[in-house]
Amino acid sequence: MKIILIGAGGAVGKTALQTLNPRHEVITVGRTSGDILADIEHVDNIRAMYKQIGKVDAVVCSIGDGHFGPLKGMTGQQLMLSINRKMLPQVSLVLEGLDNVNDRGSFTLTTGVLNRDPIVGGAAAAAANGAVDGFVKAAAVDMPRGIRINAVSPEVLEASREKYDGFFRGHRHVSNEEVGLAYSKSVEGVLNGQVFIVE
Repeated sequence: MKIILIGAGGAVGKTALQTLNPRHEVITVGRTSGDILADIEHVDNIRAMYKQIGKVDAVVCSIGDGHFGPLKGMTGQQLMLSINRKMLPQVSLVLEGLDNVNDRGSFTLTTGVLNRDPIVGGAAAAAANGAVDGFVKAAAVDMPRGIRINAVSPEVLEASREKYDGFFRGHRHVSNEEVGLAYSKSVEGVLNGQVFIVE
C-alpha cells in the first residue's frame, strides 16, 4: 500500500512508521521533518500535500499538540489551541483527502487517553480527543467508496515516560509494539468507525 503518515517524527508516529514501513510505501509528512514538509494546521498545506503525493491507499495522522493548564482561568483561545492543533487538522485531512484515497482505502486519526481518564490540567486536550473520536464514529457511516476511518487512542507511551513525568500519576505506560499493532489493525484490517484503545 501507499500510505501518507503525518507526524512520524513524534513518539506515537514513530511506532506507526516502525510497524507499517517494512510492508508498505510510507511517505512521511511533518512541519520540520519528513519526506514532505507541510504544516497541516493550514488547509492550503493539506491541499498542496495531496496534490504532490497523488492517490494513496491510506492516510495516518499522529499529531497531538494542544493546551495544558488549570481549568480556572482557561480562556476560549487556549481551548481553541487544542482544537486548532489536534482536532481541526485531522478532520481537514479527511475532508480534503476523500478524493485522494483509493476505493476501500482508509484514514487513521490519533486521539489519546485524556477524554477517558482525565488528569489535572487536561480539559482542553480531552475536548479535542473527544471531538476526534466522535467525528470518526459518525463519519464512518457516511464515507464514500468503501473508505474506512478509525482512530488510535493510546495511553502514554513508555518512550514518553520522562517527558510527561509527574503528569500521569497512576497511569499505565504502553509499549511501542502495542501502539504499533493498533495502527496495523486500523490500516491493514477491515474495521470501520472504531476507536482502538491501547491501555
